[in-house]
Amino acid sequence: MRLWGGVAILTAAAMAVGTAGSTHQIKPGDSAPSYTITAFDKSKTSSDSLRGQVVVINRWATWCGPCKKELPLLDAYYRAHAAQGLKVFAVTTDDSVEEFRLKPLQKVLAIPLVHRFQGSSGFPILEGVPTNYVIDRRGVVRYAQAAAFDEAALDQIVGPLLAEPAPPAVAPALPAVGTASAKPPSSS
Repeated sequence: MRLWGGVAILTAAAMAVGTAGSTHQIKPGDSAPSYTITAFDKSKTSSDSLRGQVVVINRWATWCGPCKKELPLLDAYYRAHAAQGLKVFAVTTDDSVEEFRLKPLQKVLAIPLVHRFQGSSGFPILEGVPTNYVIDRRGVVRYAQAAAFDEAALDQIVGPLLAEPAPPAVAPALPAVGTASAKPPSSS
């Protein structure tokens, strides 16, 4: 198990909380499970609404040294690449400081801090924090690992996904001819 800063007890507790109720390990190549994110400002974002974008879900803790270094890096990377369809969400562990203490941090970040994460698996913490998941534009998990990103890793992992074109949007189905919702041709 990979632990940082001698916080074995806290990391073990975070892992237990992060994986509680999770029966499926999310791994690269899997379709991302459905989820809904509620940010500190109470805005909600569903996984369905993120299709066509590259998503990074960052599981972090306020007591984690590598997390504290990674969060500003993720924020800067997001600011530089948001126009290319990048979304980053920062989800703190349950054993982090109270949410009201994080509100000043949220005011300086462009990426949203997550108030609530709802989903079938919750993107569990893997071997420790930070744990990062990267989901491509089609909703496929392309990266799932307990390790802090550096700029080179972001360029190597996220960069190529940002260069991929968004999948075509699914057009709404047209009513079949002869159904009640189909209009008959007008006669002039």
